Amino acid sequence: MRIIYTNSIVRKILWLVLIAALAGAGWFGWALLTPVEPPGQSFVMLRPGYSTRRIASELKSAGVIRSEEAFVLWHYFRRRRSLKAGEYLFDKPANIIDVQKRLRRGDVYFHTVVVPEGFTMFDIARAVEAAGLGSAEDFVKVAQSDTALAADFAPDAHSLEGYLFPDTYQFSRMMTMQEMAAAMVKQFRQVARQIGLIQVAGVPEIGSGVSSDSPHIEVEVNGGFHDQSLGPNEVERTVTMASIVEKETAVAEERPLVASVYYNRLGKKIALDADPSIIYAELLAGTYAGALHHEDMKFNSRYNTYRYAGLPPGPIANPGKSALEAAMHPARSDYYYFVADAAGHHRFARTMEEHNKNVAAYRRARRGQ
Repeated sequence: MRIIYTNSIVRKILWLVLIAALAGAGWFGWALLTPVEPPGQSFVMLRPGYSTRRIASELKSAGVIRSEEAFVLWHYFRRRRSLKAGEYLFDKPANIIDVQKRLRRGDVYFHTVVVPEGFTMFDIARAVEAAGLGSAEDFVKVAQSDTALAADFAPDAHSLEGYLFPDTYQFSRMMTMQEMAAAMVKQFRQVARQIGLIQVAGVPEIGSGVSSDSPHIEVEVNGGFHDQSLGPNEVERTVTMASIVEKETAVAEERPLVASVYYNRLGKKIALDADPSIIYAELLAGTYAGALHHEDMKFNSRYNTYRYAGLPPGPIANPGKSALEAAMHPARSDYYYFVADAAGHHRFARTMEEHNKNVAAYRRARRGQ
């Protein structure tokens, strides 16, 4: 009688264990396979060094998974394959298997940063901050100090201004400010090689076999040739000119003509009198108030091309391909002046008398006469 009683208890225990196992398996299957609808767009930042348990906790808190335990168990069953750090966006229903596949792939979210032609490093910094990638101040610090990123073609650069190429970029929040700036400089380097700026200026393609200090390398400027050994780094000069052209006109067809005006003035040692250079000088000083006044022409800065003849010490913005090509290949002209017209273009003049007439016409047009 005792044996029958004992066997009965054993059978009951086995049934309880089986039921518990089936219930556990059912729960695990439900927690693992049932998709979870995130509460809208859920961004989850998984930083390097997070444990599987910490990752599961972050995902559960964001409403992306149903069970931390099921997440950890499935990762264990999958032989603990690496889950990559980064920022992830979850906006569609997914189960734990789908989520872990994304984390193994490193399917991180990228923020779009648009850099239009003519943006300064300060404008770019604000765009980076607006994209949620960090503070504008941190980007400016990198742009002003990490000139080593452009040292191969602009060894005397005071900052990365001019070499942060205008384009649309995709950055993740795992990237540093230096990596973002490096991506923009890399794009500049690529475009500069495409249009021959780097090669023409004596910085050849890697493996070209041409020495960058060759005495036979020349740069064409406004129809004349300047030996590389006779002056400052020609890439920096060209980019500085291109930045002024970029800020002066948004009309691509006019840029070679605008460049010719400035090269003609340089040739005659006439001050460039470029308004954008004053704005940039005041941006550097932190005093620009959003508009220029007559008194600003006296602002004491080497970037002020009203006070100081010649090109400013460096670029005043980041020019695009069209402006760079205009600075490399300016039109041939005998113009020394230009002013905007009422149609968004410019009128060019050879003499001050002609220029004053164009200025008067522009003012009348603005008054509606």
